Amino acid sequence: MRTLFLHPPSYDGFDGGAGSRYQAKREVRSFWYPTWLAQPAALVPESRLVDAPAAGLSLSDVLPMARQYDLAVLHTSSPSFPGDVQVAEALKKENPELRIGFVGAKVAVDPEGSLLASPAIDFVAREEFDFTIAEIAEGRPWSEVDGVTYRDAAGRVAHTPDRAILEDMDRLPFVTDVYKRDLRVEDYFIGYLKHPYVSLYTGRGCRSKCTFCLWPQTVGGHRYRTRSTGHVLDEMALIPRYFPQVQEVFFDDDTFTDDGKRAEEIARGLGKLGLTWSCNAKANVPYDTLKVMKDNGLRLLLVGYESGNQDILNNIKKGIRLDIARRFTRDCRALGITIHGTFIVGLPGETRETIQETIRFAREINPHTIQVSIAAPYPGTYLYNQAKERGWLPEDDAGTQLVDERGVQTAALTYPHLTRTEIFDSVETFYKRFYFRAGKIAEMTAEMARSPQMLRRRLREGVEFFQFLRRRQPA
Repeated sequence: MRTLFLHPPSYDGFDGGAGSRYQAKREVRSFWYPTWLAQPAALVPESRLVDAPAAGLSLSDVLPMARQYDLAVLHTSSPSFPGDVQVAEALKKENPELRIGFVGAKVAVDPEGSLLASPAIDFVAREEFDFTIAEIAEGRPWSEVDGVTYRDAAGRVAHTPDRAILEDMDRLPFVTDVYKRDLRVEDYFIGYLKHPYVSLYTGRGCRSKCTFCLWPQTVGGHRYRTRSTGHVLDEMALIPRYFPQVQEVFFDDDTFTDDGKRAEEIARGLGKLGLTWSCNAKANVPYDTLKVMKDNGLRLLLVGYESGNQDILNNIKKGIRLDIARRFTRDCRALGITIHGTFIVGLPGETRETIQETIRFAREINPHTIQVSIAAPYPGTYLYNQAKERGWLPEDDAGTQLVDERGVQTAALTYPHLTRTEIFDSVETFYKRFYFRAGKIAEMTAEMARSPQMLRRRLREGVEFFQFLRRRQPA
């Protein structure tokens, strides 16, 4: 079947690419690669991947494509689902013969409800959907394809058996071939990464049990299944040839450092290739592993600290001690590894005092840059179920009101001792207290003075940051 993989048009600045956990506008312009769509696209010959938000495409730009394809696969999320349904309905109206399927964590959690949201949706693919979509694109009857929810001939909702989790990750072809064919790497920005960059996965799943994290609880699972070192390095060797302009590679595995020995093996191979790279990491990587990675091209670690209060970390099953996180951060600084730290306000156990404690902790460890998010109870997570059981979500909130109509993240949770408004307002306070201090301003100024390119970039990001703060004000 002629197959279109579509990350649907959305509000301006939406960065919920298929690899992103944070489906909202960020502080500065950011776009993740739609890796979860690129993977099945690599399995379907002569398919096409269109990432409308990153490419700046509107619905009117996308509609003509409806008549060029037999099958359209749309990636969706809880925040974007209502708008994605509207896109599907418009595509179906343009071409009534077009078969439309939805994929993503949202439909994995609620396949029947997602299917019944609109007659324009012909099927949803649950679990890991790579080979599900490949088999559908081959023209197999849906009843013979594992992992599909669809309407049968009588109009009833039918579910085929769950698809077995993928164990041999080397069966997946390279996503970089699809990136080269269909995407423009210059369209992808992340504030803490060099530009342009390329991101991809070397494995799926995460051993951690964080109660708020969407992907391990819905699609990836809690076992870290990995591609072989040779398979990863073979793809890495293509990047200088495919994308000579790329400045950095980012490994978007939930926690690339979960398997320290493998991380070191890949690092040594990257060192031989001369690539600059970065990855996600837990705040507990041993010094010796950090040194091997740094000596072989590692530039930056994206680290989820989440909170500066140990009780909150225990509440969310983070599996990290603050003293270990402090030591890890000191080790990174000693080795010259840059850290982008992420923090969350409004997690279970949060109070006005613990918010201030986390701000003090962030200032103390002083990562190079930070991101502050609001606790988001995505359907399918332990946090969502916990919030429903304990009354932290209003009865009329289905858990989808995670962003407002402008794409700004909202505070969905409320506690008897801490209101939504207080949680929402603490994000701006956090940013200001972290960045608006003499030492941090001097650090950023020195960085800009060393590089005209960084000067231009930071000035642009500064404008975007203040626009972000303005967008958070009531409409």
